[in-house]
Amino acid sequence: MRVKKFVATIGAVVAVAAGTSVLSTATASADPSGCPDLYVVAIPGTWETSSGAAPKPGMLTAVTDRIASSSVRTDYVSYPATAFPWEGGVYGESRAIATANAGGMLEAMAAQCGATKFGIIGYSQGADAAGDLAASIGTGLGVVPANRVVAVGLISDPKRSDADALIGPEVVGTGVGGPRVGGFGFVSPVVKTFCAIGDLYCSTPKDDYISRLAGFLAVSSDPNPDVIAKAQQEAQILIGDLSAAGGLPVLQSQLTDQANEQRRREIEAFYRSGIHQEYGSYAVDSSGTSATSWLANYLRDQA
Repeated sequence: MRVKKFVATIGAVVAVAAGTSVLSTATASADPSGCPDLYVVAIPGTWETSSGAAPKPGMLTAVTDRIASSSVRTDYVSYPATAFPWEGGVYGESRAIATANAGGMLEAMAAQCGATKFGIIGYSQGADAAGDLAASIGTGLGVVPANRVVAVGLISDPKRSDADALIGPEVVGTGVGGPRVGGFGFVSPVVKTFCAIGDLYCSTPKDDYISRLAGFLAVSSDPNPDVIAKAQQEAQILIGDLSAAGGLPVLQSQLTDQANEQRRREIEAFYRSGIHQEYGSYAVDSSGTSATSWLANYLRDQA
């Protein structure tokens, strides 16, 4: 029973970690004579917004304030941004709403402004949603053509792959939710990801199967049939990795009292460090440019 309670607790912790973004009710209002060169949709992280409320930009403000100009328009995505079921919605459902809302905003702008280019950015759970949106567009299943997406920025993406273009120092493992099946397709060249050393949301060791299992359960908590199909593929990858490492005995070894206590200390140290909230100062190049400044410069260059 202790094992079940521990896994459930870790699942909840991981769900909080992966900041979620939900549907935005905002729609593009630009007319053909006022179309921006670049339209950016920004998806905040968990608890940085809510359904039916004005977004509270949070982390991404450090990006969008720097790109404000007459040629760039940015709209924030409102969505539930919840992590726990008792908040009114599970993580996976919240993220799906964010993805759909952001996609609707892009679609509306595309219908009005045929020459406008698009940028998609997100933080934490918002990065999870932004990455899913970019992946759907890049694999031909999205709401706009892939060639109109010129920049994607994912800060602390819970589904970061070690094949993604990481800006900054190398980090261990992958996102706690496991990498996206199929990757980013045709938008891969414009996708940039940011993950600070020690940020467990986007940097979970591949051999930490308990955290990976908890992350998988969190990000796949959406009853949508399309999500379930992808979750099955992701589960097969996780099971395959675990089997190759030794199977059930390895999992059991990571659930001993000693291992559980070590994981608890590591999670506490992670939250005390505040690294998940420090992308405004986290240096990603030799000049000391922060993750948010680098992303702002990248977006400006695409306008």
